[in-house]
Amino acid sequence: MSILGFLLFLIVAAVCAWIADALVPGRIPGGFLASAIVGVIGAWVGTALFGHFGPDLAGVSIVPAIIGSALLVFAFALLSGVMARNRV
Repeated sequence: MSILGFLLFLIVAAVCAWIADALVPGRIPGGFLASAIVGVIGAWVGTALFGHFGPDLAGVSIVPAIIGSALLVFAFALLSGVMARNRV
């Protein structure tokens, strides 16, 4: 994969993360950067779990990437909320 291909992958995965963050209740501490990192990992996990279906852009299957990102964003938001409540 070329550097340009990798950058396009990161951009598409970050957009999928932004969509997933908008769909999932709760917020991730750290703003867009944390959401993008979690979303890129979620896009990779979603594609690994659900395979390649739906539209494909820059090597990212959009539907599995959004589903995987949403699941990971939800889990991270839930975990960070539980940790925040335990600190008080």
